[in-house]
Amino acid sequence: MKNLLLFAGIIFAGRLDSPTAWTEALVAFAAFCAASSAAYLMNDIRDASADRLHPRKRLRPIASGALSPARAMRLAVGLAALALCLAAALGPRFGAFLLGFAALQVAYTLLLKRVVLADVLTISLLFVIRAAAGAAAVEVRISPWLLACTLLLALFLASIKRRAELLLVRAGRAPGRDVLAHYSLPLLSWLVAGTAVAIAVVYSAYTLSDRHGTGMVLTIPFVLFGLGRYLHLADDGQGEEPERALLGDPALGLCVVAWTLAAVAVIAG
Repeated sequence: MKNLLLFAGIIFAGRLDSPTAWTEALVAFAAFCAASSAAYLMNDIRDASADRLHPRKRLRPIASGALSPARAMRLAVGLAALALCLAAALGPRFGAFLLGFAALQVAYTLLLKRVVLADVLTISLLFVIRAAAGAAAVEVRISPWLLACTLLLALFLASIKRRAELLLVRAGRAPGRDVLAHYSLPLLSWLVAGTAVAIAVVYSAYTLSDRHGTGMVLTIPFVLFGLGRYLHLADDGQGEEPERALLGDPALGLCVVAWTLAAVAVIAG
């Protein structure tokens, strides 16, 4: 789901009618799926002992014993090699983004996930790289406003996730990751509220400055509803896993689909 950002370039550049662009975007999507899967395998190998103590993470393949660490490492190496081969077909600019993504993932797994604030900022930058790489794959320019929105939205989701994890730890329902010892609920609540307001402001500014005209203003209500709905779900205890919230809540899913269709309609028009 995170790698669907690779298609932002082809959508917002208005190249939906180009078979070549679609082929390039799909290859880019496959490359980042392989690279991120390799990173997740490495992360789960490293965190297996801690994951076994978590009520949901203990069901992950490595933590549960369904996949051995040795086999997982071989699979990670194979997926990384596949990602590099696919990236080579899309040119050096895309390849540079993929290598930067992989390097940042490794840094996150080994160090940055344990550094307060750096952990959520790293997650946000990984989303920005995805969006920029998608534009590089189809050789279009992506709006800096959209990159800023991507950064803020990812920071919003990551902050809510950390807040949900901290609440679980304080309730004694799950062991916490090391970095949570350096967070407080007021800090995370401030981050969530601040990024939500920043998203609304920056996205509104984007709709007024974009080359597609003021038609994009019509998509602002979907963004505001989506932010509010996700905050409601987080307050209801569903903030720990953004993917589960998006797939499990029909209202939020419909909002995302409606925003996408409205944006495509404005751009195509």
